[in-house]
Formats: sequence, C-alpha cells, structure tokens
Amino acid sequence: MQVKQITEIIETIAPLAYQESYDNCGMQVGDQHMEVTGILLTLDVTEDVVDEAINSGCNLIIAHHPLIFTGLKKITGRNYVERIVFKAIKNDVAIYAAHTNLDNMREGVNATFAAKLGLTKTRILSQRNDTLSKLFTYAPAPAADKVRDALFLAGAGRIGNYKECSFNITGQGTFRAEKTAQPVIGEAGGNRELVKEVKIEVILEKHNQASVIAALFAAHPYEEVAYELIPLPNYNQDIGAGMIGQLPEAMTGQEFLHFLKDKMKTDCIRHTAYTGKPIQNVAVCGGSGSFLLKDALRAGADVFVTADFKYHQFFDAEGKILIADIGHYETEQFTPEIFAAVLNKKLPNFAVRLSNVLTNPVKYFS
Repeated sequence: MQVKQITEIIETIAPLAYQESYDNCGMQVGDQHMEVTGILLTLDVTEDVVDEAINSGCNLIIAHHPLIFTGLKKITGRNYVERIVFKAIKNDVAIYAAHTNLDNMREGVNATFAAKLGLTKTRILSQRNDTLSKLFTYAPAPAADKVRDALFLAGAGRIGNYKECSFNITGQGTFRAEKTAQPVIGEAGGNRELVKEVKIEVILEKHNQASVIAALFAAHPYEEVAYELIPLPNYNQDIGAGMIGQLPEAMTGQEFLHFLKDKMKTDCIRHTAYTGKPIQNVAVCGGSGSFLLKDALRAGADVFVTADFKYHQFFDAEGKILIADIGHYETEQFTPEIFAAVLNKKLPNFAVRLSNVLTNPVKYFS
C-alpha cells in the first residue's frame, strides 16, 4: 500500500480543506507513491521519533503537529527541523501531518478530549460558517433519480445525522440545440424543445465540492449541464473549534481540578480563582484555545479547559468562569489514538504503532 492511500484514509476524517490559513497540513516530507512498510503515530515529529520509526521498520510517520510551518530555504542541519528533514529523506521516511483540519472536525481532537472527561451532550463550541454551499441543477424527469443518486454518493445532501437530503421541484425547461450540438432530446438545428424537468437542490460541504460537481457531470444526460453553486453563510454543526459538554454530576471547582489532573495525566494546572459555582458545563479546546474564551462564556460553560493562556488573558475570566490551563501537550496527548482507531479499522492487518517517545518539550519541576 502506498503513502497516498494511507493519507487518503486520514483525510476522510480530517479533510485538508478545513485547516486554518496559517497551517501546513498534509505531506511534509517524502514520496506519496512509496510503498509503506509500517506507520508510526505521534503528536510531534522529533529526531527521536524519526529514529524510532527507522528502528521499528516504519517508513511513514503520521503526526498531529506539522514539522514544517514555513518554507525552508536551506537544508543544512543548522536546526532541528532541517536535521529531521535531512534524516527522513536520507532514510526514505515520509512525514504527514493532520493538525487544525483534525482540530476542526466534530469527531476530532476535541471529541477525544471531551470523551476522556466523560462529557455528554457535546457540541462544537465555535461552528464555522464558511464550509457549506447549495447546489441547484436541472435534470429531465426520467434521469432525476440517477443524478440525485450520483450526488448523494459523492457526499452531497448531508445535514447533521441525516443523509440523502434534497428538495425537488418539477417544472418545464426550454432549449434549442444549435447545429453543432449533440442533444439527447430533440435535434441539432431543430425547433425549441419544451421538456419536463426536475430542479434538484442539495447541500454540499467544502471538501466535497469538486467530487460532487464531477459526479453531476458524469451522471447527467445533457451535453451541457446547467447548475448553480451558491456559498451559504449557515453555520456547520460538524465543523469548528472547541467543544462543550456536560459532566454526569456537578463538582466543586477544587473537585473538578483534581478530576482533571487525574484524567489528563498532568502535573500542573494553571487556573483562575474558583467562582464558587458548581462545575458541570465544561468547554474544552485542544492546543492554544484562549481565542475561544468568549465563546465558552456565551455557551454557558462553568469551566474552560485548554492551553497557552497568557498572563493578562486570565483576567478576562472576570470571575464568571474557571479557566484551567493544563498545557499544550496535555490537551492533545491522546490525538494519535484517533489516527490509530481509523487506520486499524480500515487496515486491520497493517503495522500501525503508537510512538513511545515523550515529545513534550515542557518539563515541570516539583
């Protein structure tokens, strides 16, 4: 199996279309057509991780954090990124990253985070409104079922827990084929045709747009396919940042921090003063999530668990919410388990390994 086939499986749960503009997800190093001998899963790519891949016979590393964020002008080994790239190329090790595209998925990093805390009734904290479009097309009535089925198969018509959603209106279409046309109905250079047609309307997501349009053209009987693609400002309940859910039972602030420390295996929690209110509605964000504090407040969260809050940002809690900063690595440490779950399901007989290297660069003195 080639690298490309493996990464396509990852992209079914984390389409590259949903990475943030500053990010650099996807292939980092290597030949996507190389045959894969083994896969090593990690949060970060370090020199020790590359050594582990080489020693364990894995020639594909799948990481959450990209190794390369900006362009490399030289590869001379002057820093750890260049050394890793050099070593990976020299040893035919490919490196792939799924970062904010996985963060932004309904079943991504934050779902795993929430599951570790036992949260129920979860929903995305800050839903995106730039991922949906409405497709309108027109098909002769006898071909409408075939066109609809092709659109659904390509991924159109999904709304939350429902699929194959469409709206259809029967009407009359007209056209007149010019002499150079090859019409399915009527004759080239003939009279104007009046045809019973079905207007088909479906929702589609950003990552499916190309495949849905290709499916439309492949299934439609007309030589020229009439369609409209309109971007929608609707919020997508399945795409966005952070997550909020409920604990089975409320806790005091102190009880929750003890619980959090145990579940997330962390040695240190930076937090704001206890609010005195019970903790039950919990907002989480893997990685640097301070930008979501206002969303957590609007959603009625009693606590917001994330990482990388700056000193002055703690003041923004204003006694309304408990902020718990448990560290960047700690909020995302279980991410390789997401890769393992999807790959083991799709490739049950393939060699998939979780890295044994602790990549957290932050150490705690106690």
